[in-house]
Amino acid sequence: QESRGLGDVYKRQVSTQSTGVANMEHSILCIGNPLLDISVDATDELLEKYHIKLGAASLADLSTLPLYQEIVSFPNVEYTAGGAAQNTARAAQWLLGSPGAVHYIGCIGKDINGQKLRQVATNAGVTVHYLENETTSTGTCAVLVKNKERSLVANLGAANLYNIEHFKSPEIQNLISKIKVFYGTGYFLTVSTETLVELGEYAVLHDKPFCFNISAEFLVKIFWDNMQKVLPYTDFLFGNETEALAFAEKQEWNTTSLQEIALKASLLPKKNPKRKRTVIFTQGAKPTIACVNGEIKEFEPLSCPLGEIEDLNGAGDCFVGGFLTGYVLGKPFHECMRAGHYIAHEIIKVSGVVLPPKPNFQWNH
Repeated sequence: QESRGLGDVYKRQVSTQSTGVANMEHSILCIGNPLLDISVDATDELLEKYHIKLGAASLADLSTLPLYQEIVSFPNVEYTAGGAAQNTARAAQWLLGSPGAVHYIGCIGKDINGQKLRQVATNAGVTVHYLENETTSTGTCAVLVKNKERSLVANLGAANLYNIEHFKSPEIQNLISKIKVFYGTGYFLTVSTETLVELGEYAVLHDKPFCFNISAEFLVKIFWDNMQKVLPYTDFLFGNETEALAFAEKQEWNTTSLQEIALKASLLPKKNPKRKRTVIFTQGAKPTIACVNGEIKEFEPLSCPLGEIEDLNGAGDCFVGGFLTGYVLGKPFHECMRAGHYIAHEIIKVSGVVLPPKPNFQWNH
């Protein structure tokens, strides 16, 4: 069957009342691990000392816990609001600019860092629905930057204690009944896979888009069983080239072609037959690969001179934020991609996930 124009398909799928920003309340719900990012310039010695691979993401263990105490004494240490899904939420809210458009769920501690996270998210216009834990500290993430690349080591703290009872509460159930698009990250598989599955079930039942990000190579390798539980609900699958290759290896597809991996991933079993799965793989400065309605497309990101790149932390998260903004506005697919590339381009020019005061972006359609 010949597919209709992508713009028509996307407008139908979102079912928004208006394509203007005036009526964008409850557009997007992001769920994930809220973390306070601690960013420092890393040396080879530091990375070797804690056996940290440049460009990788991992969870803290007993061997890396001393890292946090060490880096807070570094010169030019920076503290910013983090957590992949929360980055995406802030990016989407920034570009949408409509009050109450983007909502976020996660667990924080009842402490000063939790207050900082709430303040930053609220200042960014994101409506947060945090579960607060009184006995565990707010999670932190060491962001180790070297040669423009970053390594992430997350100490989840209270973020690890999110529970499905909060999700099932009347407040959250009332919230999700109004939301147009759901987004979760692979990082949340280590916390509450059952909540992602419950959200996926709701999305299928009400024919709402469920978006999921692979998030990190280690999640594919270590939390594959959990990921398998969430993938059937996924209408939009995001990842980068490293994650895509790990995904293909785990599936035993015997290919390193991102185009082939995207196509195969789009055809994996799916709970909602009304929506074909869209798969999007970013690869830094190289073209972003997308499989849309079974067709492979490539999109060039905005070029950025090496001298202007500060660090790559949050670029993928912000890309998704831009893409989802276009999606809920009913924009054509290529415009969704352009918005994603725009925010990613903005964020790599600053240290940490710190967005400019206002976007400088015009929709072409």
